[in-house]
Amino acid sequence: MEFGECSSGSNSSSSSSDEAWAKLVPSDSRYSDVEIRSNEMVICSEITSSSLEKHEWCKITRNSDQSSAMMQNKSSNTILVDEVTVQNEDNVVINCGSEIIPGPAREGYLSYRFKLMPRESFTRWLKVNIDAEHAKCSICLNVWHDVVTVAPCLHNFCNGCFSEWLRRSQKRHSSVLCPQCRAVVLFVGRNHFLHSIEEDVLQADSSLKQSDEEIILLDSYASIKSNLIIQTGKKRRQKRPHSILDAENEVADFPCPQCGTEYSGFHCNQNTIHLQCHACGGMMPSRADIGVPQHCLGCDRVFCGAYWHAQGVSRSDSHCSHENFKPISEHAVSRIPFLAHEKNRHEQDITQRCIRQMGKTLQDVISDWIGKLNNREIDRTRMPLNHAEMITVGTHVCNDCYDKLISFLLYWFRISIPKNLLPPEAADREDCWYGYACRTQHHNEDHARKRNHVCRPARGNHA
Repeated sequence: MEFGECSSGSNSSSSSSDEAWAKLVPSDSRYSDVEIRSNEMVICSEITSSSLEKHEWCKITRNSDQSSAMMQNKSSNTILVDEVTVQNEDNVVINCGSEIIPGPAREGYLSYRFKLMPRESFTRWLKVNIDAEHAKCSICLNVWHDVVTVAPCLHNFCNGCFSEWLRRSQKRHSSVLCPQCRAVVLFVGRNHFLHSIEEDVLQADSSLKQSDEEIILLDSYASIKSNLIIQTGKKRRQKRPHSILDAENEVADFPCPQCGTEYSGFHCNQNTIHLQCHACGGMMPSRADIGVPQHCLGCDRVFCGAYWHAQGVSRSDSHCSHENFKPISEHAVSRIPFLAHEKNRHEQDITQRCIRQMGKTLQDVISDWIGKLNNREIDRTRMPLNHAEMITVGTHVCNDCYDKLISFLLYWFRISIPKNLLPPEAADREDCWYGYACRTQHHNEDHARKRNHVCRPARGNHA
């Protein structure tokens, strides 16, 4: 019996193997993952955040499709699965990513995510031996945390470690040198591939993990959220008289408008770090201290429109429009986004008809629900944006993230509508057992039309 789990042992038809086919991953990293190795297993683990005592609270049975499972509540309390209440002895389908809370409420109870492991028949594993010494930051001498890579030398460091090195270097020197080889650094960015290796190394040897206090400190130092261009202090030598053509070429070489001209009292210097806009590819100085957002909170990508608008710089080919990145309250919507209702066009059509029947416009409905969101009247668990709890009407988001937000709000709008206010053919439909998570709706038009998919995943009668 492994720590944190116990097998039912009572069902002779249950097969087991040395390989886990799924696991429950606790949101609190102080607790261990619960690995599921047999096709039917009673889960015995911690259920509250205030006690280390373990309890049997559910049974998980692998479904024949091997891409989902059936969970049965074995505790005396109700439990929550993707916000759906599951009574004692009731069953519910769980999919990869399903959130399970072994109690009737979030507060005081642990939260687990159900995660399916890759199947051997579909996955070819390449085993590579990695020396942990090759995955260490040369500044703190620990395994990387949120690894970043500098160029052109391609050495790797913790985000927090290099961010602090960068701050100190810019104060003292005209150029930023690599802490490892002393080459001039021209570029730094987060390395998502090495981040996965970083996680694998720590999973293989937990003794290499840094303490929670050290991680918190590193995260507080970390300032590299996207690719940064770092200017050096070198200037080109003038070997011939300065001409008008030279001046034009120099302007073209400037990374951003403020490198050549002062705007709003600011002019880039030799050590100014620049960010590259995701929308237009143009450059702007990284200035986290002026209160103007330069990263979309929903996706963490860089956008320059709000910055240049705040600096009073008129629209040009060197940067993009303010319209690409602005507060939620300033965005407008005239059509239901393609992403809405999991791209199910039948559900989108029903929502559009409901809005017309109410005598409202789509903008009217969205404005109402943005108000509810701002007043924290909506559960944000499924909001498909980063930093969901920080989103307000004043938050700057890009157009893509605004579409995702609209799709999220339209889900809540639809489930708030009583069935008698739906079009007759929509009101008569039964809920799909898999709800919004149904995959069949994407390739089976008949199923997408005949079943309601704007509902939570659950099994049973939803009349």
